[in-house]
Amino acid sequence: MAGGKTKKEKARPAGHTPYQGGISFHKSKGQHILKNPLLVDSIVQKSGIKSTDVILEIGPGTGNLTKKLLEAGKRVIAVEIDARMVLELQRRFQGTPHSNRLQVIQGDVLKTELPYFDICVANIPYQISSPLTFKLLKHQPAFRCAIIMFQREFAMRLVAQPGDKLYCRLTVNTQLLSRVSHLLKVGRNNFRPPPKVDSSVVRIEPRKPPFEVNQKEWDGFLRICFNRKNKTLGSIFRQKSVINLLEKNYKTLQALNLAPGQQGALEDTNDVMDFSDEDIEMDDDGVDDGMEVEDGNAEGEVSEFKKKVLSVLKKGGFEGERSSKLKLQQFLDLLSEFNKDGIHFS
Repeated sequence: MAGGKTKKEKARPAGHTPYQGGISFHKSKGQHILKNPLLVDSIVQKSGIKSTDVILEIGPGTGNLTKKLLEAGKRVIAVEIDARMVLELQRRFQGTPHSNRLQVIQGDVLKTELPYFDICVANIPYQISSPLTFKLLKHQPAFRCAIIMFQREFAMRLVAQPGDKLYCRLTVNTQLLSRVSHLLKVGRNNFRPPPKVDSSVVRIEPRKPPFEVNQKEWDGFLRICFNRKNKTLGSIFRQKSVINLLEKNYKTLQALNLAPGQQGALEDTNDVMDFSDEDIEMDDDGVDDGMEVEDGNAEGEVSEFKKKVLSVLKKGGFEGERSSKLKLQQFLDLLSEFNKDGIHFS
């Protein structure tokens, strides 16, 4: 669409016409078929598929991308929740040279035990972006890479850098487990039916070896740091609720005489700090009076434990820093310093 007039598309060779079968797509379920064959080719090319690769495809639809993946790799395992799509895939490839190299699994990918694969290629419903990303990153043995189409804003959160507006807890969690790069932007008009937003394709490569960090503790630590990502860490760690939580964990650890890495019996920060699975952080001017109360008694005396917490921040030069500007390694360093002083987050 340009200048209010519809441009006629040039006729494409029959082999380049996107296959749709007799399927009607449900936008409410996130079903959007990629209709631009040049984009399909570009995604396959950027995937770096080897002829020996087992490819996991999530959300194959009617199989336009599946066909190209079968031509490039050794075998394709396609996971599809919609029974209509499964039937259409089976019909499309039945009797072709590719049929014995395609395995179709009908089911919800979030609830499906995934088999071994070398590379993942996915055009997914955007509402499962976050849980699917972390399901893949927890998969063992680790795959080589995943090429995934996300809603553009979600994709830009994954690749954000310190200081970027979209830099958040999701960013740091993803980059702890993987290296993420942006491959290409995909306009909404490349789909049928078109979604309401543009998309982006990203490449996710699991870190090998991964960082050695207690995942439960890391998550509790980041939830506190990103509660208000634009406030200084000194301000965040002066909040009464944060001090009370950490002191309770500290005393429990001391009483149980647990060694580092054995603090599974401690109170789970996730239950105390009620956040969603993704990246909700409060703005600096958000109303949350309960978390702004300073720790101390009526005379304004500061507890010894609070001094201990603030000492860690000052010693590492973190007191005046903001989570929105910290690099991954700085978060790892700060958590390590807290742990050395017996301060834990789970």
